[in-house]
Amino acid sequence: MSELIKRHNQVYAPVIGFDTRVEAAEAEGAWITDHEGERYLDFATGISVTNVGHRHPHVVAAVEDQLRKFWHAGGSFRYESMIRAAERIVDVTPEGIDKLFFMNSGAEAVEASVKMARYVTGRQGVIVFRGGFHGRTMGSVTFTTSKSKYRAHYHPLLPSVFVVPFPHPFHWGMTEDQAIDFCLGEIERTFRHVVTPGEVAAFLVEPMQGEGGYYPAGQRFLQRLRDIADEHGILLIHDEVQTGFGRTGDWFTSQVYRVTPDVLVLGKAIANGLPLSAVAARSELLDAWPAGSHGTTFGGNPVSCAAAAATVDVLTDLIPNVNKLSEHAFSRFHELQSAHPTIGDVRGLGLMIGVELVNADGKPDPDAYKHVRQYGLDNGLLILNCGPDGNIIRFIPPLIVSTEELDLGIDIIAAALRSYEQR
Repeated sequence: MSELIKRHNQVYAPVIGFDTRVEAAEAEGAWITDHEGERYLDFATGISVTNVGHRHPHVVAAVEDQLRKFWHAGGSFRYESMIRAAERIVDVTPEGIDKLFFMNSGAEAVEASVKMARYVTGRQGVIVFRGGFHGRTMGSVTFTTSKSKYRAHYHPLLPSVFVVPFPHPFHWGMTEDQAIDFCLGEIERTFRHVVTPGEVAAFLVEPMQGEGGYYPAGQRFLQRLRDIADEHGILLIHDEVQTGFGRTGDWFTSQVYRVTPDVLVLGKAIANGLPLSAVAARSELLDAWPAGSHGTTFGGNPVSCAAAAATVDVLTDLIPNVNKLSEHAFSRFHELQSAHPTIGDVRGLGLMIGVELVNADGKPDPDAYKHVRQYGLDNGLLILNCGPDGNIIRFIPPLIVSTEELDLGIDIIAAALRSYEQR
């Protein structure tokens, strides 16, 4: 055990888990270097956060400039970096999403979005989708069903939250259309048996599930949610904390699917690693939520906002190339799927790709993922998993990745799979 980890164990609570024992010393671009000089290709990206890579010079310059001016406001006054970040983000959100406010984290923004929905609609019910991940605070964990362990020991949770299925075609042995039809039918049955639509304030949905298994919702499913919401006066909230800022091939997955929500929840990559999140919505909704109905001490931090505006600048040039990189990555993974029975499914959008590892019976194989992860660490690659069984490779390289770096990462995964299957 290293000296740093010994010190960590003495002062840092074990409740916060770590995916590796890597001791980071510095990072740049797509790479992290540890204290011994070993380099790792970072395809974990801080859980889909560093979309423009580590220490991008344009973001660094914006942060340094703001630090020389001031770095905290606490709601006492307005300032340029906050307004500039808001303007830059609203410029790229789906049409009609024209105002926002800042928070600190994705979970906090999710909770704020639900508070706003309940306030402006006068209703209390919230419909969420099985497999969704929306945070781990006491409120947001009520909406989270990606893994039951996240909710264990914390009951009772918030009332009037109703869980319905999200399309999981591979796990259910269905086509995409069959899975969507089943889920839409369950919503109708929920309205018939559990809660009337007139009592529901909002649908809260990830357009592509993240922690729950990297399942895209599908355009028809999201469009039908939009139609149901309009029919019954329900707000449609898209949680794009993980899927936003170019990750799935456009600024937001809402735009990939051409379905505009009433409310858009943002976080993670919004400031490329500095703590920031946002709730964006149609102005008439936010204008109906009066001053003082919600608040924050650190949300909209001046330095984080400077980083956010600079991140949008950089992404403007990066996003047009994401789909080309995505096509290359999907082609490589489909080739691997043909060669390796351990790969049961490859799915996703843009550079948010789930590679599901299965055993000979087609069942989830978390041991396969553990082998691939360790092989990657031993050979200079950092990856994460997702899904309730922990068997899905969460492939999320930074959007600044080169084709050569992309291939290097996939080559390491391929070698890991060969190693696992030859045991």
